[in-house]
Amino acid sequence: MRAHTHTTTPEEGRGLQPPSHGQPSPALLSRADQGYARFLRRHSTDQNAQDETGQEHHR
Repeated sequence: MRAHTHTTTPEEGRGLQPPSHGQPSPALLSRADQGYARFLRRHSTDQNAQDETGQEHHR
């Protein structure tokens, strides 16, 4: 019987996870960028409304 030992460098080709595990896909990054841009647009619109009225604007 073989004892499992922890190594500092994983062996190539072993394990169940693909080599790109833990790295976001380009599609996921694209959706995240779009969501962040939408957030920034909403935030800047809220700031402009607050500046013009002098009051906070909540949604």
